[in-house]
Amino acid sequence: MYLTVCLVLLAGALVKASPSAGDVVHLKLQLKDRSKSVLNPRFLSVTIDASLASEPKYIAFLGSQKLITLAKGLSPAYLRFGGTKSDFLIFDPRKNGSLEETVYRDQKPNQVADLCEGILPVDVLQKLKSQWPSQEDQILKEFFQEEYRNATITTTTMDLLYRFAHCSGLNLIFGLNALLRKGNHEWNSSNAKLLLDYCSSKKYNVSWELGNEPNSFRKKSGVYIDGSQLGKDFVDLHNLLLKYSSYRNTGLFGPDIGQPKKQSQKMLKRFLTYGGKIINSVTWHHYYVDGRTASERDFLSPDILDSLISEITTVFKIVNETVPGKLIWLGETSSAYGGGARGLSNTYIDGFMWLDKLGISAKLGINVVMRQALFGAGSYNLVDSDFEPLPDYWLSLLFKKLVGNIVLDASFKSSENRDDRRLRVYMHCTNSDNPNYALGDVTLFAINLYNSTQIMTLPSILSQKFVDEYLLLPGDDEGLFSASVLLNGQVLKMVDDKVLPTLNGKLLDPGSPLVLPPLSFGFFVVKNAKASACL
Repeated sequence: MYLTVCLVLLAGALVKASPSAGDVVHLKLQLKDRSKSVLNPRFLSVTIDASLASEPKYIAFLGSQKLITLAKGLSPAYLRFGGTKSDFLIFDPRKNGSLEETVYRDQKPNQVADLCEGILPVDVLQKLKSQWPSQEDQILKEFFQEEYRNATITTTTMDLLYRFAHCSGLNLIFGLNALLRKGNHEWNSSNAKLLLDYCSSKKYNVSWELGNEPNSFRKKSGVYIDGSQLGKDFVDLHNLLLKYSSYRNTGLFGPDIGQPKKQSQKMLKRFLTYGGKIINSVTWHHYYVDGRTASERDFLSPDILDSLISEITTVFKIVNETVPGKLIWLGETSSAYGGGARGLSNTYIDGFMWLDKLGISAKLGINVVMRQALFGAGSYNLVDSDFEPLPDYWLSLLFKKLVGNIVLDASFKSSENRDDRRLRVYMHCTNSDNPNYALGDVTLFAINLYNSTQIMTLPSILSQKFVDEYLLLPGDDEGLFSASVLLNGQVLKMVDDKVLPTLNGKLLDPGSPLVLPPLSFGFFVVKNAKASACL
């Protein structure tokens, strides 16, 4: 059953490609049958970059109660610990030191999986925070100069990482070092075996990756590994995992290829030919722009947002030609690479790219999207260095609470004189775990890239339904560059380190229009919609 939503456009401060007063655009909504996409319950997931372990003491940040609370708000989700630095981490089970003494104090390491209160003392936290800026500079310097040094991770590193994931309700995925090589260029699994031995002894529930962006290994380390060798390496890892009762049925994901340019496409095809059958999901990475050169215009460009479509299409084509039906994940993604764009990736304006990426990925069949990063170095994080949630955190939290895993089809009937790409609307069944809503409710999320207000009105079949509005606007006078966000006029902030705020919608009476102010985005839950695809 197709429904028509009429979008009545207000006259206002018009910009290039804005609609003229009186234009009406129709949106066809498919509420009867599901689209091809039914998402993983952990569709919106997060990462912590392995660079956080470059200096072991900073992994202690994961003992912060506030960070645990924020991560828990995004559960269920995967927590990927990976990135470029993962290929320069060496596990040493014999090495421990001051980190264990300062973080655990009177707690024994073997209790770690059961202790979910914050264990990072205030004085230690403040000292680490004061030292973090210089460490962050070092991490970014290493990245931009492409001169990476090996670093050691210990049993305490693994304890704190697993504890954080466990207490946050996240499923840990650990990226193993793929640059450890034998003389014949085969992967040397001896260090991975040490790590597996330890994690198995602790009964840690972990899934695995091997390597990060292997298409750039030569640039990062001078080592070239072709796709076929990488596929064989994954087979070796798969066979190694079979030797552990804890990991025989664990997840194995890869190859975490970079964006599908010509050489990356070739590597992915060869990898899948040799190793595609033994992985659970194919992972690849996507960023829209270079964080060092990105502009405000980039973050509001429908052309740049639409560029994701062709890349997803390319990856699906390769996968379906080699391992048909294999699940595809965005294993690492954000707006801008190189640590993000300062003042853009960490402010309200990033939400346009982030929300649209979630909408497009879900619609085109991407099974999981992993946001780089929850916390760490750079400007693309959901939580800043003071453990304060940024606008994209609140956007992600709302998405989790309101958007379900059944994707419905929403498409425009456009007039010839209108650029509909500037008003972008997606629809899912409402999250069935949300106690405020019933089966059959639907959630629209919409993005207004126009510099004028857009008004949406529901058709007669839904005109007598109540709607909950969740409108997100900049939280202060910085506008698009605000580091805070308003939900229906109220600034979102934590109640305390253990409590997130209640996310309340604004009840709209039947027949009320759905209004999106200029350059804004929001969610609209149509209550009692009785969409048969959602029942």
